[in-house]
Amino acid sequence: MEPSLLLSSPSSSTPLPFFISNNLPFHPKPNLSVKFNCSLQKSQFWGRNLSWVSSQSHERAKSGVLRPTITAAVKRRKELPFDNVIQRDKKLKFVLKVRKILVTQPDRIMSLKQLGKFKRDLGLDKKRRLIAILKKFPAVFEIMEEGVYSLKFKMTNEAERLYFEELRVRNEMEELVVVKLRKLLMMSLEKRILLEKIAHLKTDLGLPLEFRDTICHRYPQFFKVVATQRGPALELTHWDPELAVSAAELSAEENRIREMEEQNLIIDRPPRFNRVKLPKGLNLSKGEMRKIMQFRDLPYISPYSDFSGLRPGSREKEKHACGVVHEILSLTLEKRTLVDHLTHFREEFRFSQQLRGMLIRHPDMFYVSLKGDRDSVFLREGYRDSQLVEKDSDEDDDDLPPDFDEDAEMLEIGQGKTVKQVEESRQKDEKVLVPVFPDGRPREQW
Repeated sequence: MEPSLLLSSPSSSTPLPFFISNNLPFHPKPNLSVKFNCSLQKSQFWGRNLSWVSSQSHERAKSGVLRPTITAAVKRRKELPFDNVIQRDKKLKFVLKVRKILVTQPDRIMSLKQLGKFKRDLGLDKKRRLIAILKKFPAVFEIMEEGVYSLKFKMTNEAERLYFEELRVRNEMEELVVVKLRKLLMMSLEKRILLEKIAHLKTDLGLPLEFRDTICHRYPQFFKVVATQRGPALELTHWDPELAVSAAELSAEENRIREMEEQNLIIDRPPRFNRVKLPKGLNLSKGEMRKIMQFRDLPYISPYSDFSGLRPGSREKEKHACGVVHEILSLTLEKRTLVDHLTHFREEFRFSQQLRGMLIRHPDMFYVSLKGDRDSVFLREGYRDSQLVEKDSDEDDDDLPPDFDEDAEMLEIGQGKTVKQVEESRQKDEKVLVPVFPDGRPREQW
């Protein structure tokens, strides 16, 4: 095996963003108020899978010219931890859709007959009984009977309390949402994005439903709404260099120090081999690893830099596009979004027409899940197994080390042992064995 392709798969540490080059100049953490088509030339970067498909699968452009399809150079691999996140959120999305309809009604009470008009929006068949579905969520919805033929429902007291708590939190994070909008505009080519395109990311970014009429007009010192031929757009009015630092740049130095500490290396001495830390369960071939290493060694291009001079289809343009997608996903609440949402920003960020293929080409940074009605893209470093990584260290006020004895007991109980069996085995382990003669007299210990 070549020395440059040595692999290691840690299970606990967060991997270093792979598109950052080794000679990256690190920036200090900013003091915020609140926490074209692809080129058809075969190259070493695109790999050998650049091929012309059969004429039946070609899409004709407006000019009548056939467009070739570029396939990803890295084979997509199915990973259950990420797919389970999509599967787990199906019920939650249904509950949120019903709640969104319910809160628009007076006193937040609605009849089942009225809810039946929204079956298509809820993705339900006409034959599905709404009362049977709502009874599957007794902690969220409460059925109210008013006569034999009049059934209504409302949120339970606890669900209603959580709803108002969510509204309060959204109001408190308005300044953080403004920062996200400013960073999104700063990454765009013309520092202007249509409001209808931003609306696709409003849930992922934590924007309020009426953000067009509220936030967009409250901060003229940062951005303003302008009229364009394609509709109203949000335009940046102030460039803040402190915000022009990506999340990858902020975490690169910390991850690199952690890598060297885990490898027991002297920090001042560079590693002998160029090692790549793969996420747990991600197994790539030698050729795929070579492509990832070549891409990683390219100089880092900030998503906030001017990319008007980058040639479409070049390695540098894809380096920049990966940085933009990484930064957008890092701004989302759950470090994931739909691939379709990103395709709406092709014009603003000069994304390739084969955006989905680009995401699959970089499995070290992103994971594309085919679960659900539409494909989703995950920021790989934002998850550990199927759980979202909590990056706010201020929430953990307990500085004491964990009690490993209690953890071991819970582990044994989870494997099928009762508490009594665990206690008995622990007492046996605590007994001190003293050497004795056959008649019971203790032996002399040396």
